[in-house]
Amino acid sequence: MPEFTTVPSLLALAAVFGYVLGSIPFGLILARVMGLGNLRNIGSGNIGATNVLRTGSKTAAALTLLLDGGKGAVAVILARVWIGEDAAQIAGLLAFVGHCFPVWLRFKGGKGVATFLGLMLALFWPVGIACCLTWLATAVVTRISSLSALVSAASAALWLVVFGQTGMVALALALTAPIFWRHGANIARLRDGTEPKIGKK
Repeated sequence: MPEFTTVPSLLALAAVFGYVLGSIPFGLILARVMGLGNLRNIGSGNIGATNVLRTGSKTAAALTLLLDGGKGAVAVILARVWIGEDAAQIAGLLAFVGHCFPVWLRFKGGKGVATFLGLMLALFWPVGIACCLTWLATAVVTRISSLSALVSAASAALWLVVFGQTGMVALALALTAPIFWRHGANIARLRDGTEPKIGKK
């Protein structure tokens, strides 16, 4: 954990800022603006990039991925610049929570993978790059998006130790646990061998 030196009121402000930013449902907004329908009635009903791709629009899916990752990165960077490193971790964590549990959508949000990768890139970019490459390598080998996400998230704490950033390990573990929980159905299908592969309709 980082050394908390910032006054509680500013940390609370960073938390609120991170949550509000993270809770913006870009996938849902883009789908409606681009005339792709209501994501809640498409595929898994999830608001993330993977489900946006099921609308048939690669552009919308790519934009969702960038924006969901970007909101995690922006939360970290702005909190770091305005307040400090402890606030950056708080803002990043709450941006992730906001994406997964947005109050505007009755706390039914995304699975948090893109936001997780975005904030890891902003917190310490070498580890963020390592997590992205872990996702890519797993996807190339298995062609399964959910498994790639799980392996990437699980690798974060290990990469932080490898790069000597042990002060962020607790945060990585706090982010990884909800990702696994929200992928519960995917994990069950992985066990059964029925999880669809990337590109399969």
